[in-house]
Amino acid sequence: MPWRKLAGSPFDTYKKDAVASNGMVATNHPLGSAAGLEMLAMGGNAMDAAVASVFALSVVEPMMVGIFGAGFINYYDAASGEFVNIDNYSVAPKAATPDMYETVSDEWPDYMETVDRANLVGYRSVGVPGALMGWCVAEERFGKLGIDTVLQPAIRYAKRGFAVSRYLADIIRLNADDLALFPASSDVFLPGGGPPAVGQTIVRADYAKTLEVVAAEGPDALYKGRIGEMVVEDMAANGGVITGDDFDDYRIHFREPVRGTYRDYDIVSVAPTSSGGTAIIEILNILEGYEVGSLGFGTAEGAHLLAEAMKIAFADRFEYLGDPAFVEVPVGALTDKGYAAARRREIDTARAREFTYGNPALYVGEGADTTHLTTADADGNVVSTTQTIHAVFGSKVTTPGTGMLLNNTMNIFDPHPGNANSIAPRKRMVSSMSPTIVMKDDKPLMALGTPGATRIFPSVLQAIVNVIDHGMSLQ
Repeated sequence: MPWRKLAGSPFDTYKKDAVASNGMVATNHPLGSAAGLEMLAMGGNAMDAAVASVFALSVVEPMMVGIFGAGFINYYDAASGEFVNIDNYSVAPKAATPDMYETVSDEWPDYMETVDRANLVGYRSVGVPGALMGWCVAEERFGKLGIDTVLQPAIRYAKRGFAVSRYLADIIRLNADDLALFPASSDVFLPGGGPPAVGQTIVRADYAKTLEVVAAEGPDALYKGRIGEMVVEDMAANGGVITGDDFDDYRIHFREPVRGTYRDYDIVSVAPTSSGGTAIIEILNILEGYEVGSLGFGTAEGAHLLAEAMKIAFADRFEYLGDPAFVEVPVGALTDKGYAAARRREIDTARAREFTYGNPALYVGEGADTTHLTTADADGNVVSTTQTIHAVFGSKVTTPGTGMLLNNTMNIFDPHPGNANSIAPRKRMVSSMSPTIVMKDDKPLMALGTPGATRIFPSVLQAIVNVIDHGMSLQ
């Protein structure tokens, strides 16, 4: 495909298209993609490929994702034409309190910081995980091959080792001081006391054993078994607050997806506790009142419009988005076309401005660091899933004997009491994850998502706009 100039754009664009006829797997690491393709070659479906890929990524992309993490799965079933959303996000331990951290500032940019980085690094930053349960339930209900089979590539990579990429080597180097605080993390990721070289082999023997137990016992290995007991014992010895009751009480949720339209396309994304789908549809509704394509890709006018619409969505996100089990989230109103029209009138196309949250109650409605992968099979089933342990290497803690990095999802909560996303026992924190599927004439046109913390939904949004308004290929 030649270089080409986009209409009205100051940029040339080029990216070679990837084409397949019987299925596709897109992940952030070649071994992650290879695991998924292996399942498709064995006769598995898109869910088998997705679950195999994410387990494999938990080995070879350990700074981003793990079984002690959290995420969302957006699944399109081609036979029924239905969507299934699985919320396997993290939950605050029952011992968590709104004021459990001492905050540094009430103002940005230090608003989310706490004394001694207690919500960022170490045992007190760890939330109750949903990843393992979500992946296993998704495989059991929608896969064909079974959890033991889809785990085999990950077990193989962990037991026999994998080559360190430049990406992983650089991230280990940047986080070496924090990893060194926890011996079980340091032993694996700082071999010989320092970061590994690019191309050096990392073996994760303890994690291989953990995955083998999961292959035999399923999620009970963590939530009811010895692996969970090892975590609880380590927590108790190091000031953590997760107990066995937290594992016993954890549940995933099947949620209705958030839906909207943009021009002639249907947008299907994830519902709260993720803010991503709601924000994407709110922004697209605002943009729909403009001829975005005519502004040109990468122009000052186009960038200004995107930025102003995003600022509106972020203001609403801070005020209204939280765990729907704890706060009333006006999803229907925030994604309403009339509400978007009202907010659109606040935008000055010639000048940047600040925005506060709106009043969605006036409108109709219902009463950095992560990984994303997408799979599709020959039958037309599609999986778009985003999973995380939050910051790179999560809390930096590895539970001794398990090889398992623990998340630091408590860092996602607002550490100040009294807000929609403030801490409460057994509450889910608000995510920005946005595994999204765009439909055209009742068929999947594109499935996409991205890592990037609060940059996730603005990035997914721009990819949608670039394809629909600017005529780009997905690549």
